[in-house]
Amino acid sequence: MRFLDVKTDYAFKRVFGSEGSKPVLVGFLNAMLEYCGENAIVDLTIVDPYQIPMLKGMKDTYVDVKAVLANGKHVIIEMQVLNVAGFEKRILHNAAKQYATQLLKGEDYALLNPVIALTFTDFTLFEGSQAHISRFRLRERDRFIEYSDEVELIFVELPKFTLEADALQHIQDKWIYFVKNAGSLEYIPDSLALDPHINEAFRRINEAAMTPEELEIQFKRHDFIILQRGSLKFAEEKGMEKGRQEGREEGAQTKALEVARNLLDILDDATIAAKTGLSVTQVELLRQTGTR
Repeated sequence: MRFLDVKTDYAFKRVFGSEGSKPVLVGFLNAMLEYCGENAIVDLTIVDPYQIPMLKGMKDTYVDVKAVLANGKHVIIEMQVLNVAGFEKRILHNAAKQYATQLLKGEDYALLNPVIALTFTDFTLFEGSQAHISRFRLRERDRFIEYSDEVELIFVELPKFTLEADALQHIQDKWIYFVKNAGSLEYIPDSLALDPHINEAFRRINEAAMTPEELEIQFKRHDFIILQRGSLKFAEEKGMEKGRQEGREEGAQTKALEVARNLLDILDDATIAAKTGLSVTQVELLRQTGTR
């Protein structure tokens, strides 16, 4: 068997945000939000389920699924494959927008329901931490008093998740493993096969059950992401090389000025300029002020 890469928009929507995805999404969110027992999600509504034609031509570096739980909570589930400028601000903006737009004009603020933004990143976001899951709420800075849990941001950094299939025990780890690795698997690992929701998720991305049109959409999207990732890496490398070159030039200039200062008392300006590579004007200014 071969499976689609869940980190791409078509596969992500097919698993979590399309018609028929509700049971899978219920199981996924119960695991990721650590809901169980009386607090477990029993029902939800997927907001604007995606159909295949709507995905054609999408050029974003992320994809999201929105749902409203039976208790009124709003959830935004997002997969971000590239670390682009403004990413963190967009997450906060989308969560705040989802919270604020619940009310119609004149309605009471008490009607607002909490919003959870659950974001998976295919890159390291918080360099100073080894934890692969980070949760944020509004708290007092020094005493950590919780102001509100009305808006909660949860980040799952896939590169930091390193468990192998045979080490998976907690259902949350199994879902994270699925999101990160499904596209590279040729069979369903035994540690995942016993969960009916994960089994259904695999079934929805099994290439053998897809039409040529569906596979073409996925492959084009996958190629687009690879090209975008390559472009970002190239730009980063060029920027680093430019910085190194500028640093070398600045260092050479500093050295030349230092040598020129030591020659001011024994050589004329033109000779100093010839020996250091500075301009005569720079040497004249150096002689006048003792600075650049």
